[in-house]
Amino acid sequence: MKQKITTWLWFDGQAEEAAKYYTSIFKNSSIDNVMRYGPGAPLPEGTVLTASWTIEGKQFVGLNGGPQFKPSEAVSFFVDCNSQEEVDYYWNKLTEEGEESQCGWLKDKYGISWQIIPSILGELLQNKDRAKAGRAMQAMLKMRKIDIAKLKEAAGDA
Repeated sequence: MKQKITTWLWFDGQAEEAAKYYTSIFKNSSIDNVMRYGPGAPLPEGTVLTASWTIEGKQFVGLNGGPQFKPSEAVSFFVDCNSQEEVDYYWNKLTEEGEESQCGWLKDKYGISWQIIPSILGELLQNKDRAKAGRAMQAMLKMRKIDIAKLKEAAGDA
């Protein structure tokens, strides 16, 4: 079934490289197509125009649009993680040549923002015991990469 809405990401010449990078990190992924400029195009024939890839059934397209636009934290990709091992894996892969931020946020080497968040964080922050939820929130606010054991300890679930 064709996906109704597809995420397009703007790159300055790295669309194919980004497709290879993301599909090397995420399981259940594939590079689907690389479209190149033909004769008479604004860039040399054979230059990559777009690269498309799929991660966990979601389609993405990278457009080599030039240097005019840069990624912004106003848009991010949320990765729901089931374990600390999964958090560590995605955090370590995506911060390679990227940069860490606060509360599970990071930027990868292309400047794309990601949230690497364990499922339990939402459960703790929505706990009916508001004091427990507040302690979990205060612990999270001090973290870069989310540490599940420290969250549980702060909430009183250790």
